[in-house]
Amino acid sequence: MICGIDEAGRGPWAGPVTAAAVILDPAQPVTGLTDSKKLTEARREALYPEIKAKALGYGIGWASPDEIDAFNIREATFLAMRRAVAIMGLVPELILVDGNALPATLPCPAKAIVKGDLTEPSISAASILAKVARDRAMEELANRFPGYGLRRHKGYGTAEHAEALESLGPCSCHRKSFAPVQRVLKAA
Repeated sequence: MICGIDEAGRGPWAGPVTAAAVILDPAQPVTGLTDSKKLTEARREALYPEIKAKALGYGIGWASPDEIDAFNIREATFLAMRRAVAIMGLVPELILVDGNALPATLPCPAKAIVKGDLTEPSISAASILAKVARDRAMEELANRFPGYGLRRHKGYGTAEHAEALESLGPCSCHRKSFAPVQRVLKAA
């Protein structure tokens, strides 16, 4: 009952931060797990339903742009992680979190592991679930907020995104506490 946790979307200027918690079933291994950033989009999409089908439990938690602005990105990430564990419906014996910091008030002992998404299969699985879920959420936001290029850059800081912010101004999916968005708001 080891749970891996990872997040996606800490750096973008728009959209939620997403965390996933996964308890893998040793009797049903998933092959090809690694850091989601090392996989193609097609491979992540193929692994996503397999992880969900074979895991003993999983949860996907979110923190909105408003929560990111209210609490800061670190605390919002920890909130998404706690939500992912709560949604999972199982209480693990140990939680392994990718990175060098842990959220407070987890339901069991936890350990932070730098680059854990490369070494711990449960964290790798969480990395994939979080990335695919967030990418899909950004696709939906791209439909709701056309003109920003969200489908292509997923809310990250690209030249295209900066130009769209300048011409259209921020929308409700933007993180108003992030400096590039703040600059546009102050200039308006």
